[in-house]
Amino acid sequence: MRPGKRLTLAFIAVLVFLSGCNGGGADTAQFLPNMNQYITPLAPQGARFETLNPGLLDKPEWLAGQAVTSVTSPDNKTLLVLTSGYNRVYTSTPTAPYPWYTPDSNEYVFIYDISSGTPVKKQVVQVPNSYNGIVFDPSGKAFYVSGGVSDNVHVFTRIADGTWGEVVAPLALGHNSSGNGLPWSANFGNGSINLQIGVKPCAAGLAISSDGKTLVVANYYNDSISIFRGGLNNWAPAAELDLRPGKSGGAAGVPGGEYPFWVAVKGTEADGTATAYVSSVRDREIVVVKLNGSPAVTARIKVVGQPNKMALNKDQSLLYVVEDQSDSVDVIRTGDNAVVGTIPVIAPASVLPASLTGLRGANPNSVTISPDERRLLVTNGNLNSVAVVELSDTRTSGEVAGLIPTGWYPNSVSVSADGSWLYVVNGKSATGPNADFRYSYGPPSRPNGFQTNHYNPQLTKAGLQSLPLPAAAQLQTLTGQVISNNRFSYADGARDREVMSVLQANVKHVIFIIKENRTYDQILGDLAVGNGDPALAEFGERYTPNQHAAARTFVTLDNFYDTAEVSNDGWAWTTSGRAPDVVERQYAVAYAGRGLSLDTEGTNRSVNVAYGTLAERKAANPLTPDDDDLLPGQTDVAAPDGPGNEVNKGYLWDAALRRGLTVRNYGFFLDTTRYNIPLAAGGIPLLKDPAAVATQVAYPSSAALAPCTDIYYRGFDNSFPDYYRFKEWEREFDTYETSGTLPALSLVRLMHDHTGNFATAIDGVNTPEIQQADNDYAVGLLLEKLSKSPKYKDNTLVFIIEDDSQDGGDHVDSHRSIAFVAGAYVKQGALVSSHYNTVNFLRTIEEVLGLTPMNLNDALARPMTDCFTTTPAPWSFTAKPAAILYGTTLPPFAGLAPLGKKAQAPKPTHDAQYWAKATRGMDFSSEDKFDFARYNRILWKGLMGEKPYPAAPNGKDLRRNRRELLSRYKLAMN
Repeated sequence: MRPGKRLTLAFIAVLVFLSGCNGGGADTAQFLPNMNQYITPLAPQGARFETLNPGLLDKPEWLAGQAVTSVTSPDNKTLLVLTSGYNRVYTSTPTAPYPWYTPDSNEYVFIYDISSGTPVKKQVVQVPNSYNGIVFDPSGKAFYVSGGVSDNVHVFTRIADGTWGEVVAPLALGHNSSGNGLPWSANFGNGSINLQIGVKPCAAGLAISSDGKTLVVANYYNDSISIFRGGLNNWAPAAELDLRPGKSGGAAGVPGGEYPFWVAVKGTEADGTATAYVSSVRDREIVVVKLNGSPAVTARIKVVGQPNKMALNKDQSLLYVVEDQSDSVDVIRTGDNAVVGTIPVIAPASVLPASLTGLRGANPNSVTISPDERRLLVTNGNLNSVAVVELSDTRTSGEVAGLIPTGWYPNSVSVSADGSWLYVVNGKSATGPNADFRYSYGPPSRPNGFQTNHYNPQLTKAGLQSLPLPAAAQLQTLTGQVISNNRFSYADGARDREVMSVLQANVKHVIFIIKENRTYDQILGDLAVGNGDPALAEFGERYTPNQHAAARTFVTLDNFYDTAEVSNDGWAWTTSGRAPDVVERQYAVAYAGRGLSLDTEGTNRSVNVAYGTLAERKAANPLTPDDDDLLPGQTDVAAPDGPGNEVNKGYLWDAALRRGLTVRNYGFFLDTTRYNIPLAAGGIPLLKDPAAVATQVAYPSSAALAPCTDIYYRGFDNSFPDYYRFKEWEREFDTYETSGTLPALSLVRLMHDHTGNFATAIDGVNTPEIQQADNDYAVGLLLEKLSKSPKYKDNTLVFIIEDDSQDGGDHVDSHRSIAFVAGAYVKQGALVSSHYNTVNFLRTIEEVLGLTPMNLNDALARPMTDCFTTTPAPWSFTAKPAAILYGTTLPPFAGLAPLGKKAQAPKPTHDAQYWAKATRGMDFSSEDKFDFARYNRILWKGLMGEKPYPAAPNGKDLRRNRRELLSRYKLAMN
């Protein structure tokens, strides 16, 4: 379709209806409950979809996840697909030096023959680590893979039997296991805690000159590029160039060149024109480097979004840069390094509703040029589609002609030599029961083996979609399918508008509580109503009486899903309704222990970028190095942009502040690195009432939240009970009760349901059950406090959510989780089985406060109106401590028995010493800085004994016959 031919939303709807909602059969659609999306990769005519099975001899059913990059050989007969993600192959019989996984726990390159169009898998090779980078040698006789945290480049060549093999040692990059961040690590507790604050290197994108004589590697965590010269079988390190202005001849303390991700090379050193273009994700620029002689930065091309992958046209006169956040492709003329065009890539302009104007969130992450150079193919990760961009005659402008549906989160697209076939790789798959939709799964897993783990990064599997390039007429139908899959035509119904109108008029305050890492069945599986499996209730009512009471008193949400996979993307999704592509790219790698840091709460590589100067950073954290060029400025690489491309302003509190509302922050986005280090090294003591001694314990890691933050509210710290967090919140709430100035939006972090730090936890709150009960009691106390407030109980709503659900089994879906809503306008005693997720949750808060949408996701989400009534009702709440808390020395329970003088507090299944030993070496200093799949197993065994670990979700509806089901459960527990 040429740019002049336009689609309309109404026409698209007709096409979708006539096509049965897909181009290849209605049975190909699969719902993603945590995303409110459908995926239909089999919709294009002639499409195929296959999982990535590396054919492991000992685990033949195991499938790889997180496919990130695809490339074709110079003769276009071979397709390579690279994974960079979790990909740990677990075993129930661990052997040294692999304590919980097998030697096959590597990343993979899948090698396909595409000479006849349809891909035929020929071979799979392995590398220990990788991070997106893969490129063919121009000769076709070799390909190169960046080694990620291994800090090297692997060289694969044809060997005697015609297969590909690694016959020479990888090219070492020589960064001595160190990246640019806080350079600090230590062991505490006689080695029981290994705290790693500093970061390691990470080799990312790489490119090779057209003559095969110059190879350039982006050092993602060293803010540099490495250059090799010589060519195939003769590579030698030539130079490394730091891309930061202060390290490359410019002014110190000026942002530039950080987080270099992708590389394109123009020209050759032989003709004196060799030039590298490097995408700097954090600083939103393309760094231009002269490669001849001594490498030097010659230009910095500023772009609006976060530059991702790039592609040069054949004569190398134009560079196409795909950019997340701005949802666009910039066209750079390499003759003068000018941006000569910007192409939006969300969808054809004619099918975007006016309500979505200016909103972003498509997560475009790769761009490929068709062989005839008349179109671009762009993967929109968050919209599960490929945007087909028809270019103008000058090739410097264009528009989206149509969209092709893909699997979940496409990361790369390749094209056959004649442009007739497309090959799209995606990173994720659904994690619920899958009886009728096999393409995103492999064979059923063996019962009770590690293959049945409920850990999201393990469950999300990659895929390869191959399809003939759709003709113009089919592209129109497929565009309609993508629009339908992503609910672009969504509008609130009349009742939704009525309910939200009443709430806006009467509710003046929202208290937003975020907790950590629990599934529905783990907590509410034993509830008397709802679709819970009591057999999976690790932390049932005996430990969480207040959450059970909240569900019974107000609404039981038994069909609620956390959008995120883990805490790293969970905090992004839960506070902003999206995770930028840089987060989607990093989290699975980080959680597999393959390097990279957890950047989504305001610290980048453990550096607190909320502070703009080195002096401010050192005052907040004495571990900060004396280096003006260490991530200067206040740009947060992982933060979402706000509407209109407002950099880093895409969070809920930004929306509230734009609206002119007041915000108060208790524990969100704090620098917690000092909580787990000795006092002599700058640690912060475990003060139970820091306000009483005027000691700051909270250092904001968000510039926007800094003025709103309670500096006496301790952030994420498993050694510190949530009870004291509640008491600090209560201290301020009492002042608001007196002054009548409760903020419109209160952000409250109650995190102890994460559990951990068993050797250092205070007041006897030192086992998983006790920490869970502590968290539950804090939630109950907050609800009780509000219920007794004459000023605020009737004009305040409390929203409680988990940031993710990665830490346990669930019989419906690994993303299903708990959520609670409380207040005068909430229904009472109701079971609400409406399908909701994190984004619906955020949309509801926005609607209550009268905020505008932050991005595409929340703009298209239905508010949770089934939870509310338009007439306020009296309500009360009395916090009830779990009996196990009476064995602690927390102030309410010290020296008391739960049921009378002779009664004894229940004993935990194991003491703190057991748990400290079982988790020896795990870093609990922040969410999930260790192997959480292993931790899941440790928790289950310690709490549930020899009971078999949960099998894969079965999807059964357990809402009926609850009394009988619970009776069997209680009998089994006695």
